[in-house]
Amino acid sequence: MSQTLIEKPPGNLAVVNAPAPVTGERKGLTKKEVAADHPTWCPGCGDFSVLALYFKLIEKRKMLHEKITTIAGIGCSSRFPYFVQAHGAHYIHGRALPFASGISLSRPDLHVFVFGGDGDAFSIGGNHFTHTARKNIKLTYCVMDNWVYGLTKKQTSPTSPLGFKSKTDQWGAVDYPINPMKQAISAGATFVARTTSTNPNHVLQMMEAAMDHDGFSFIECLSECVEFYEGAFDASNPRKGGVFNEVPKTHDVTDELAAYKLAGEAFPGSFGIFYKVNKPTKNAKEAEINKSFQSKVTGLKDWQILQKNFDRMK
Repeated sequence: MSQTLIEKPPGNLAVVNAPAPVTGERKGLTKKEVAADHPTWCPGCGDFSVLALYFKLIEKRKMLHEKITTIAGIGCSSRFPYFVQAHGAHYIHGRALPFASGISLSRPDLHVFVFGGDGDAFSIGGNHFTHTARKNIKLTYCVMDNWVYGLTKKQTSPTSPLGFKSKTDQWGAVDYPINPMKQAISAGATFVARTTSTNPNHVLQMMEAAMDHDGFSFIECLSECVEFYEGAFDASNPRKGGVFNEVPKTHDVTDELAAYKLAGEAFPGSFGIFYKVNKPTKNAKEAEINKSFQSKVTGLKDWQILQKNFDRMK
């Protein structure tokens, strides 16, 4: 630490520490530096695991505060931005994806992470999920699916299984649940993976793979709601007598039909990357459009560009 002399009234000189000049490569953040408010989930909630792995990802990739963007909607899982000391937003229920799309398209230097739950993603946000996938916008959407509305105290969600008894279906759910993996694949997502909060190493692997993918990356993460649907995912947890089946090594991730069939397996199904293909992103397409139109007005002043636009409207 360098030292600087400053004058203290009435003329005495004192030595104080001054910040040393920044030299060399900046260090990535540590968990201590990026962790914010204390998480307020119920003890034992699977979302704790996902948050811890997100911190680990930030550390491992040596990310910086100005490069971290955490977006969420409404729900237990959507409290994520509160717990991350970085840029982000807790947005409107079901509308996290269009907000995140704007960030991704306007700031191509960022990789945007969006976190949500099964209600936020597949109910009120269902259409946004479909359109963000088909547009192939570069961002990662991690949905913590717990098969129930937890924040509002146990109502049937879009992924609740048939017969599930809740405050909205006291007789047992009669609506067929959606299959998030099938929906993502058929909607046009170019990266589709599945994991579970009880396997932290696997969660981190899927997050890294999603972050590295150039396009819309979707991760379904089973995250048990211990308060309102305890034991929902025991069949996928070896520690509770279940099985964790990884996607077969022979599976071709570029085969859409094979991925769709894999998504149709009976629960607990398989875990890993189901589908991954490379297609032009909306980010790249819009960048080309902008470049093309900007080339047509090279050298013109702002008022001249406006005049050309007005002339076309006559």
